[in-house]
Amino acid sequence: MKNGKYINLGYYGNFKIGYGTVDHKNLKSIYIKLNSWITPNDDEINLDSLLLKTQRKIKLHIYHLKSEYFKKESIVDIDLRTNGVKMGKKSFLSIEITLFTEKHFDIKSKQIKFFLINLIKEIINNDLEIKNLFNFYKNKK
Repeated sequence: MKNGKYINLGYYGNFKIGYGTVDHKNLKSIYIKLNSWITPNDDEINLDSLLLKTQRKIKLHIYHLKSEYFKKESIVDIDLRTNGVKMGKKSFLSIEITLFTEKHFDIKSKQIKFFLINLIKEIINNDLEIKNLFNFYKNKK
């Protein structure tokens, strides 16, 4: 029996965005997905430290978030194969953020959807340390 739900939110800029849960009947967490294809502007970037900085900045943003729905704790997973990133070659970037819930609610409600869309926009616009060092694309072609 499938209890998971995923709500695709389309695109924000060149990021494919959405959110979901593994078990909507016994709601304990929600995950947010951000996906994009990237190319670096410079080959001399230290990607590992840059991704760690980005991860910390997103976690700090969520920690300071005022929300009746979510706890301050979160998990941020940034997936980018750093050894294959080269100028002129597109690489797939996936960011998954897990938020832990304070109480049970309907993940399809307009309030939750609005809250998560705003959170995603804030993260893309303010917390991505890699934003100025890469070009982002909707697809690989």
